[in-house]
Amino acid sequence: MMITEVDSKVLCLGYPIYKSSLDDLPLKSKLLVSTINQYSYCIAEEDIEFKKALLGSDIILPDGIGITLAAKWLNGDSIKKIAGADFHEFQLKRLNENHGSCFYLGASNETLIKIETRLQTDYPNIRFGSYAPPFKPQFTEEDNLNMIEAVNNFAPDVLFVGMTAPKQEKWTYANKAELNAQIICSIGAVFDFYAGTIERPSKVWRDLGLEWFGRLVKEPKRMSKRYLYYGVVYVMHLVRAKFMPAYEMRKEIM
Repeated sequence: MMITEVDSKVLCLGYPIYKSSLDDLPLKSKLLVSTINQYSYCIAEEDIEFKKALLGSDIILPDGIGITLAAKWLNGDSIKKIAGADFHEFQLKRLNENHGSCFYLGASNETLIKIETRLQTDYPNIRFGSYAPPFKPQFTEEDNLNMIEAVNNFAPDVLFVGMTAPKQEKWTYANKAELNAQIICSIGAVFDFYAGTIERPSKVWRDLGLEWFGRLVKEPKRMSKRYLYYGVVYVMHLVRAKFMPAYEMRKEIM
């Protein structure tokens, strides 16, 4: 039985969330993939351009227990968490089997060198390219042209973008048409996870749905606002969506 694009998604908090297996990803000439979790949802409610970029993605992966629980509580939909790191691993395995290519756009040169070194061991059949864009709040037109040129000269099967949210999602959405890549995906912290510069919480934490807590324990200063403050904000959004649907409908119209 063929999985249609409609069948592969559920509507949750106004977003069409991917619910199927990564093996069932739609075959398109160019696929823009983003992830959403409770933090990015809250930020998108404050940043209309970020929300537009998420909604403009071809695939939105449920990258967080907060999203999977929301889908169940609000709509009765059962969906499985697919983290950016899971998507990254899936694509690398696929590319290695097919002798494909990937390009990493983001992070520092030091981090990209560590990624390349690990890739050569883990996935020796993959052709690798990378570019470290300047570290600044906003790119100039020249910066954008240099980044696009670096990607297009390599023409990867998969483009991994890691510039932190919401910067990376806005950039990929704005430049999708100019990028010569079959799959374009924003995966943020996965660059550091794979390079080993930041340790991803263990599988035990992930299986318990507590990956967020593992990251909070490891990086309390950087993650406390994301998970504690915005955790409360997210719960407020869920309560309104559950018990004040008319309010949510008015907000969408506005």
